[in-house]
Amino acid sequence: MPSILVIDDKESMRGMLAETLAGEGYDVDTAADAKSGISRAREKKFDVVLTDMRLPEMDGIAVLSQLKETDPDLAVIVMTAFGTIETAVEAMKLGAVDFIAKPFDTDRLAVIIKKALENRRLVAENALLREELDQSLGFSEIVGRSEKMLEVSRLIQKVAHSDTTVLLLGESGTGKELFARAIHNLSPRKNRPFVAINCAAIPSELLENELFGSERGAFTGAYARKMGKFEIAEGGTIFLDEVGDMSPALQAKLLRVLQEKTFERLGGTKLISVDVRVIAASNVDLKEAIDKKTFREDLYYRLSVFPIKIPPLRERREDIPNLASHFIRKFCLEMKKPVKSLSHDSLNNLDRYHWPGNVRELENTIERAIILCEGKKITPEHLAIRIPTTAEIRLREGAGLKEVSQFAQMEAERGMIVRVLVQTRGNKRKAAEILKIDYTTLFEKIKKYNLQDEI
Repeated sequence: MPSILVIDDKESMRGMLAETLAGEGYDVDTAADAKSGISRAREKKFDVVLTDMRLPEMDGIAVLSQLKETDPDLAVIVMTAFGTIETAVEAMKLGAVDFIAKPFDTDRLAVIIKKALENRRLVAENALLREELDQSLGFSEIVGRSEKMLEVSRLIQKVAHSDTTVLLLGESGTGKELFARAIHNLSPRKNRPFVAINCAAIPSELLENELFGSERGAFTGAYARKMGKFEIAEGGTIFLDEVGDMSPALQAKLLRVLQEKTFERLGGTKLISVDVRVIAASNVDLKEAIDKKTFREDLYYRLSVFPIKIPPLRERREDIPNLASHFIRKFCLEMKKPVKSLSHDSLNNLDRYHWPGNVRELENTIERAIILCEGKKITPEHLAIRIPTTAEIRLREGAGLKEVSQFAQMEAERGMIVRVLVQTRGNKRKAAEILKIDYTTLFEKIKKYNLQDEI
């Protein structure tokens, strides 16, 4: 039931309005002066306030101002027997939803109140939709409760509200563009464009045209002026993915944009000013690239004002079950299939797998499993992943020393746990003492390495 507060110093008016509005199905409170009315509005949340323009202690405009300070979304209707256009305009400027002159027809008042309530409902719905949209564009796709991911989220929320240049570092498939979008959508620039460009996917000779645009006749085939991504992103954010693949000449031009906020189109002489926030990303070690003279040191320091390291999936394995569940819901919804769950063996395989392709590989794995799975449970056969041996990891093309070392360490740890458990004939407490870890940690590692059937 909508609630209405009536503020009027005339007892007869308060009584008439209370009776009329109660008859319309509203919950009605009344106040005989401005002070008690404002106090009542602070104690109880009302949908609509009807206030007289002339009150003993202050006028309706002052009452309106104080009511709006308490609740900016409150629908206030001002009543007066001394109505003028100037007063109406002033009241509306301060946030009154309507203005009615006494004496008035109660049917007309009822229409005004219904309109005010409908506007209030629409404002509330729009606020909710904006909040949901912010969430969908911000963090809803970023799944993870591990300490490393929480730290990344904290850093993103801190830097989002500034115009600071951000450098996102991490392996391919860790979701760097997703984090860049989150920064943009949590920033004051969220209503302006977010423009992403993959510097590694476009040949060097074409990338300059894509970034900065060109004038007519700048090169063969340039029949018209073309706007570059920096111009398109005006007022918003440009995301330069794989910035380490940019040619030295383009690096120099990008440095100028960062320093002076200006650039020239290809074939042009006019300086173009831009207001764009730059977020860059790289999956290669830029410091190593600096040593090799393939990346400018001055550009690196301009880009890495606020570096954020996105951890690979293998370093945040505790997030794998939640990520998998997220992708299961996503693809079941897209494919119009009943929501499925992972079998115990499937979860074990997901946890033991090394995920060289990170979150992107997990997403593709789950998508394939949803296509194949006809029942309620996703089994290892649906996942189609195989836990490689250390030798296979070592021989895999592109595997780095760090990757091999981590997997070898896991295999060594697993082998030692099995050996000690065999030695203690399955006595976990004794095994934990020998391994110099607590019982809970040992139990978790037994589950992690799927050793239940080996002891």
